[in-house]
Amino acid sequence: MPGIPSADQVDITFIGNATLLVRYGPLTLLTDPNFLHRGERAYLGNGLSSRRLHDPAMELSDLPSLDAVVLSHLHGDHWDRRARRGLRRDLPILTTPHASRRLQGLHGFSRAVGLRTWQSQTVVREGRRVRVTALPGRHGPKGAHRLLPPVMGSMWEFGAVESEPVQRLYVTGDTLMFPGIREIARRYPDVGLAVLHLGGTTLPGGLLVTMNGRQGAELVRTLQPRTVLPVHYEEYGVMRSPLSDFLAEAVREGFADRVVRCERGERFTWGDTG
Repeated sequence: MPGIPSADQVDITFIGNATLLVRYGPLTLLTDPNFLHRGERAYLGNGLSSRRLHDPAMELSDLPSLDAVVLSHLHGDHWDRRARRGLRRDLPILTTPHASRRLQGLHGFSRAVGLRTWQSQTVVREGRRVRVTALPGRHGPKGAHRLLPPVMGSMWEFGAVESEPVQRLYVTGDTLMFPGIREIARRYPDVGLAVLHLGGTTLPGGLLVTMNGRQGAELVRTLQPRTVLPVHYEEYGVMRSPLSDFLAEAVREGFADRVVRCERGERFTWGDTG
């Protein structure tokens, strides 16, 4: 969507997988930095890895100056060795307590902040702010999710300092549908944009650990966001549910007109009209 964003619009560039460059006025944030190249392997823990199928649309060296990173969890397809080596060590990173301890203790990221569920942190620059609140997520079926690193969703509330938010963005993180999603819907009945981590990531033994098309549609029915941006699909070999699965569900459920198709490297400006 071309043009210069207005003061209360949010400009999003889809870099690939779950990596988004988010600009709001003078503020610039990055989600889940994954800059591995096609053919390189992401480490998933417990001896598992998966090969990347596409290059990212940008390199780390192409990024503008960042105010913060929001990291949903510590998995190799969300925080990779390129990010670990290339991002500056004093960059604020808003993430889970598990990830913040490892980032500070092992890798020297001194400003990694661990947010407990429903806890918030605000990033401010030149009279604009983004308040990021950690939300519940479950990276796998009940019980099995404990074998994987803890994950958080996040609610981003944009606005002027000391004013009510004018835009509200939900990033699901790598979660399945579970009762915590209904609690998010109860607490946040007015979500402008939901960024869905899809892909139907399936580990050995058939263990589903991210939403497939059907679960993504169920989340949309539960949360009722005005706009939906699908990401985290067709990027690694372990992702077994293509985007077409979700798009077919969107047509079947009657919300296809709310889905934004944003290819790698494309920008999406969202705001005044929701």
